[in-house]
Amino acid sequence: MAAYQTVVVGTDGSETSFAAVERAAAVAGDAGATLVIACAYYPASKQEVERAQEELRDEAYQVVGSAPAEDSLRSARDRAVKAGATRIETEAVVGEPVASLRKVVAERSADLLVVGNRGLNTLAGRILGSVPSEVARKSGVDVLIVHTT
Repeated sequence: MAAYQTVVVGTDGSETSFAAVERAAAVAGDAGATLVIACAYYPASKQEVERAQEELRDEAYQVVGSAPAEDSLRSARDRAVKAGATRIETEAVVGEPVASLRKVVAERSADLLVVGNRGLNTLAGRILGSVPSEVARKSGVDVLIVHTT
Protein backbone atom coordinates (compact mmCIF):
# COMPACT_ATOMS: atom_id res chain seq x y z
CA MET A 1 0.00 0.00 0.00
CA ALA A 2 1.33 3.41 -0.94
CA ALA A 3 1.82 6.00 1.78
CA TYR A 4 -0.70 8.78 2.16
CA GLN A 5 0.00 11.80 -0.02
CA THR A 6 -2.49 14.33 1.38
CA VAL A 7 -3.92 14.27 4.89
CA VAL A 8 -6.80 16.56 5.86
CA VAL A 9 -7.64 17.31 9.48
CA GLY A 10 -10.39 19.50 10.87
CA THR A 11 -10.07 21.86 13.80
CA ASP A 12 -12.56 24.02 15.64
CA GLY A 13 -10.01 25.54 17.98
CA SER A 14 -10.75 23.18 20.85
CA GLU A 15 -8.09 21.23 22.71
CA THR A 16 -9.62 17.97 21.52
CA SER A 17 -9.42 19.06 17.88
CA PHE A 18 -5.80 20.09 18.42
CA ALA A 19 -5.09 16.53 19.61
CA ALA A 20 -6.43 15.31 16.25
CA VAL A 21 -4.23 17.87 14.48
CA GLU A 22 -1.17 16.57 16.31
CA ARG A 23 -1.96 12.95 15.35
CA ALA A 24 -2.60 13.96 11.73
CA ALA A 25 0.68 15.88 11.68
CA ALA A 26 2.57 12.84 12.95
CA VAL A 27 0.99 10.63 10.28
CA ALA A 28 1.68 13.21 7.55
CA GLY A 29 5.24 13.71 8.75
CA ASP A 30 5.94 9.96 8.78
CA ALA A 31 4.46 9.57 5.28
CA GLY A 32 6.05 12.69 3.83
CA ALA A 33 2.51 13.84 3.02
CA THR A 34 1.03 17.29 2.78
CA LEU A 35 -1.09 18.16 5.80
CA VAL A 36 -4.13 20.34 5.15
CA ILE A 37 -5.68 21.82 8.29
CA ALA A 38 -9.25 22.96 7.74
CA CYS A 39 -11.52 25.07 9.92
CA ALA A 40 -15.21 25.44 9.10
CA TYR A 41 -16.92 28.65 10.15
CA TYR A 42 -19.85 30.92 9.50
CA PRO A 43 -18.98 34.58 8.97
CA ALA A 44 -19.93 36.66 11.99
CA SER A 45 -19.41 40.24 13.03
CA LYS A 46 -17.04 41.00 15.89
CA GLN A 47 -20.04 41.97 18.06
CA GLU A 48 -21.84 38.69 17.33
CA VAL A 49 -18.73 36.68 18.19
CA GLU A 50 -18.12 38.58 21.44
CA ARG A 51 -21.76 38.26 22.52
CA ALA A 52 -21.77 34.52 21.81
CA GLN A 53 -18.45 34.02 23.61
CA GLU A 54 -19.86 35.76 26.71
CA GLU A 55 -22.83 33.40 26.69
CA LEU A 56 -20.94 30.19 25.95
CA ARG A 57 -17.88 30.69 28.18
CA ASP A 58 -16.12 27.27 28.20
CA GLU A 59 -17.77 26.28 24.92
CA ALA A 60 -16.65 29.52 23.23
CA TYR A 61 -14.28 27.67 20.89
CA GLN A 62 -17.42 26.84 18.90
CA VAL A 63 -17.93 30.52 18.05
CA VAL A 64 -15.97 31.19 14.90
CA GLY A 65 -16.11 34.24 12.69
CA SER A 66 -13.42 34.69 10.06
CA ALA A 67 -10.76 36.08 12.44
CA PRO A 68 -11.19 33.32 15.05
CA ALA A 69 -10.91 30.74 12.24
CA GLU A 70 -7.55 32.21 11.31
CA ASP A 71 -6.49 32.16 14.98
CA SER A 72 -7.51 28.50 15.27
CA LEU A 73 -5.62 27.64 12.09
CA ARG A 74 -2.49 29.46 13.24
CA SER A 75 -2.53 27.60 16.58
CA ALA A 76 -3.17 24.28 14.82
CA ARG A 77 -0.31 24.94 12.38
CA ASP A 78 2.08 25.62 15.28
CA ARG A 79 1.11 22.33 16.90
CA ALA A 80 1.43 20.47 13.60
CA VAL A 81 4.99 21.72 13.15
CA LYS A 82 5.90 20.52 16.65
CA ALA A 83 4.31 17.12 15.91
CA GLY A 84 6.45 16.55 12.83
CA ALA A 85 4.59 17.80 9.76
CA THR A 86 6.78 19.64 7.27
CA ARG A 87 4.39 20.45 4.43
CA ILE A 88 1.40 22.23 5.93
CA GLU A 89 -1.42 24.17 4.34
CA THR A 90 -4.40 25.76 6.07
CA GLU A 91 -7.88 26.53 4.84
CA ALA A 92 -10.80 28.37 6.41
CA VAL A 93 -14.04 27.16 4.84
CA VAL A 94 -17.45 28.81 5.13
CA GLY A 95 -20.05 26.23 6.13
CA GLU A 96 -20.83 23.46 8.54
CA PRO A 97 -18.06 21.03 9.50
CA VAL A 98 -19.02 17.82 7.68
CA ALA A 99 -19.72 19.47 4.32
CA SER A 100 -16.65 21.67 4.67
CA LEU A 101 -14.34 18.74 5.41
CA ARG A 102 -15.78 16.74 2.50
CA LYS A 103 -15.23 19.74 0.22
CA VAL A 104 -11.58 20.10 1.26
CA VAL A 105 -10.99 16.34 0.87
CA ALA A 106 -12.43 16.44 -2.66
CA GLU A 107 -10.67 19.64 -3.74
CA ARG A 108 -7.29 18.47 -2.43
CA SER A 109 -7.70 14.85 -3.61
CA ALA A 110 -6.88 13.80 -0.07
CA ASP A 111 -6.50 10.14 0.77
CA LEU A 112 -6.85 10.41 4.56
CA LEU A 113 -9.18 12.47 6.74
CA VAL A 114 -8.43 12.79 10.47
CA VAL A 115 -10.99 13.91 13.06
CA GLY A 116 -11.31 13.71 16.82
CA ASN A 117 -13.93 11.52 18.47
CA ARG A 118 -15.62 14.37 20.34
CA GLY A 119 -19.39 13.93 20.19
CA LEU A 120 -19.18 10.36 18.92
CA ASN A 121 -20.52 8.74 22.09
CA THR A 122 -22.78 11.52 23.33
CA LEU A 123 -26.56 11.43 23.38
CA ALA A 124 -26.69 14.50 21.12
CA GLY A 125 -24.23 12.81 18.77
CA ARG A 126 -26.41 9.71 18.59
CA ILE A 127 -29.58 11.70 17.95
CA LEU A 128 -28.29 14.54 15.80
CA GLY A 129 -25.21 12.92 14.33
CA SER A 130 -21.62 13.82 15.12
CA VAL A 131 -18.85 15.09 12.88
CA PRO A 132 -16.75 11.91 13.25
CA SER A 133 -19.62 9.55 12.45
CA GLU A 134 -20.88 11.66 9.55
CA VAL A 135 -17.48 12.03 7.88
CA ALA A 136 -16.74 8.34 8.39
CA ARG A 137 -19.93 7.52 6.47
CA LYS A 138 -19.70 10.21 3.81
CA SER A 139 -16.07 11.07 3.10
CA GLY A 140 -15.17 8.38 0.56
CA VAL A 141 -11.57 8.20 1.82
CA ASP A 142 -9.83 6.56 4.76
CA VAL A 143 -10.85 8.19 8.04
CA LEU A 144 -8.78 8.14 11.21
CA ILE A 145 -10.87 8.91 14.27
CA VAL A 146 -8.48 9.94 17.03
CA HIS A 147 -9.42 9.24 20.65
CA THR A 148 -9.33 12.80 22.01
CA THR A 149 -11.88 12.71 24.83
